Amino acid sequence: MRSSNPVMTSLTETSQQQNPGSGYASEAPRPMTVDDVVTKTGITLGIIIVAAAINFYLGTMNPGTAMMLMLVGGIGGFITVLVASFGRKWGSPAATLIYAVFEGFFVGGFSFVFANSTIGGSNGMALIGQAIVGTIGVFIGMLIVYKTGAVKVTPKFTKILVGLIAGVAVMALANFLGAIFFDFNPLRDGGPLAIIFSLVCIVLAALSFLTDFDQADRLIRAGAPAKQAWGVALGLAVTLVWLYTEILRLLSYIQRN
Repeated sequence: MRSSNPVMTSLTETSQQQNPGSGYASEAPRPMTVDDVVTKTGITLGIIIVAAAINFYLGTMNPGTAMMLMLVGGIGGFITVLVASFGRKWGSPAATLIYAVFEGFFVGGFSFVFANSTIGGSNGMALIGQAIVGTIGVFIGMLIVYKTGAVKVTPKFTKILVGLIAGVAVMALANFLGAIFFDFNPLRDGGPLAIIFSLVCIVLAALSFLTDFDQADRLIRAGAPAKQAWGVALGLAVTLVWLYTEILRLLSYIQRN
């Protein structure tokens, strides 16, 4: 079953290619466990948080530096995910850790913009805290939903989710190009349409956790190599960052209105 997350899909396809049958043969390394996933994900998120804090602090001294690192981080993180997804590097700790550094710089700069430029003052810092709490809450909530089986991850569910995410990505790209060339930015201007768009993105990011959890569960049960836990960590980090940025946007829109 494919995942809505390209990194997780690549992980599963690689596992199947390494052993078309079930499980892993004697020449395979130690199989992946839940502890491997938890540990690698914790390390990845820890690096993202540290890099984000560094860039946020740099922004207080030199906003231009923070903006530059945010741009570099966003582009670098995107390229790293593409390499990890399509360049057969998804089990590499280097790819995951490089992504964590890039994405940390992006998150730090993004948060700085909303805390000091878009919102400003202590209210901005409060919204960042609320966005963090909201992200953690959604993650835990969707993990409970998955574990209880309240929502079944079926091929049809995954296919629909992938299609919706692709549609949202196309709309976001069109809006980005419109903002650059025509000063037309309805999906990110803080208006009613922007609020709806962020809500849709938050829902899709939350549902993506279900397919991420399912793919990780399948890899563990199939006896995938332990090193592929780094790929699972990368996939979860991608979804978490997306969710955090959308929650922060939504909170900022609500405060303005």
